[in-house]
Amino acid sequence: MPQETKSMPGPLVTNPDELEHAPGFVHEKLEGWVPTVATEEELRVALEKAFDYRGDVTITKKDGTTVEGYIFDRRTGKGLADSAVRLFPKDRDEKISVPYEQIAALAFSGKDTAAGKSWETWLKKYQEQKAAGQKTGLEAEKLD
Repeated sequence: MPQETKSMPGPLVTNPDELEHAPGFVHEKLEGWVPTVATEEELRVALEKAFDYRGDVTITKKDGTTVEGYIFDRRTGKGLADSAVRLFPKDRDEKISVPYEQIAALAFSGKDTAAGKSWETWLKKYQEQKAAGQKTGLEAEKLD
């Protein structure tokens, strides 16, 4: 029986210069965004972005109460009733769970703690410190 061979998708790159710059992940600027969550799909998409967000979000529940905190987990089920986000509330030391079906609105209210911490920003700061003769923090430790 002949054996089937499978090839990798995409063209084979033979020029090493083409490998020098790989595409990176671009983070959306979500800070301050208040998404529309009128449909189940809109809510699910917004909560996925909130899970990846590196700052606090404010959830307004259908009963009018709000909770602000950092979303650290989400459990997605078949419907809104069996899906929930878990977060650390900003104002208390505990973990809470909010079912998707209780969420009326969502706002990316907290500062994006990783904003401006890209490689380019770090490299620029490093070069400025080095040019000014400052210690850059990259010096090797002495071996004893």
